[in-house]
Amino acid sequence: MTLYPDASPQDVWEALRAGNKRFCAAQEKNPNRDDHRRETLRGGQNPAAVVLACSDSRVPVELIFDVGFGDLFVIRTAGEITDPAVLASLEYAVDGLGVPLIVVMGHESCGAVAAAAKALDEGAIPEGWQRILVERVTPSVLAARREGRNERGDYERIHVTETIGQLMHRLPHLPEEIAAGRIGVVGLRYVLGDGHVETVATHGVR
Repeated sequence: MTLYPDASPQDVWEALRAGNKRFCAAQEKNPNRDDHRRETLRGGQNPAAVVLACSDSRVPVELIFDVGFGDLFVIRTAGEITDPAVLASLEYAVDGLGVPLIVVMGHESCGAVAAAAKALDEGAIPEGWQRILVERVTPSVLAARREGRNERGDYERIHVTETIGQLMHRLPHLPEEIAAGRIGVVGLRYVLGDGHVETVATHGVR
């Protein structure tokens, strides 16, 4: 991705969409993946976007958007849940690296979302630290059900929008930065079957 340092949120979003289209069509350009690119990054990084995505091994973020070394600042947790470390990493990407676009990306067949739904339906709550995943995703499943949306895909979409809502409340000045046109936020759901990213929500971009 050759957009920075002066790319707008809309520029970056359009570049990511174009990369995903290439990925779906098996027409990848595989940019920024050579020795020269690695060498140029030794002195620092200047990514075009920060992506909060699920840790699922079926969701290779850079491949999905057909980008290379240094193009994306990627944060991954199971169920793309947030915690203080995730919020600090996002804040660093925005304030420290100056990225103009935040992407929150869920995906089809998310295990964390399925576990939360199962916990609500059957009382099947995992032991140990995995319990946190269910606790963090359950509110999204409940929100979807309140709207009468009871499909697993609906839960995954609502979880993305709920996660964006958390960022709006917990990242200082994010709504103001969006209103000023300096930052955009996009919510996506990656479809495993054909590789495309479904747009769930946009703020500051179209």
